[in-house]
Amino acid sequence: MADEPDSDEPVPIPITDVFDLHSVPPRDVKDVVDAYLEEAHRLGFRAIRIIHGRGIGVQREIVRAVLARTGFVVSFGDAPPEAGGWGATIATLR
Repeated sequence: MADEPDSDEPVPIPITDVFDLHSVPPRDVKDVVDAYLEEAHRLGFRAIRIIHGRGIGVQREIVRAVLARTGFVVSFGDAPPEAGGWGATIATLR
């Protein structure tokens, strides 16, 4: 049908200080986190939380690898227990 969106088209995601990766396919996590960080930084966010889930830690490691190589990320680590604990990563941006 003509009204159905093309599955290859990007879906706009509102940028807030919390980003939940549960709806992102694993193959896209790196690129999506890169794009999210750039936009969050452009919008002036100083602290963000990325929810990657607990699982076996694959998405957590991808998220942290991206954070580690991003120049405007000052620090990052596990979120406090009430904000997701080791199922989420908080980061401070410059």
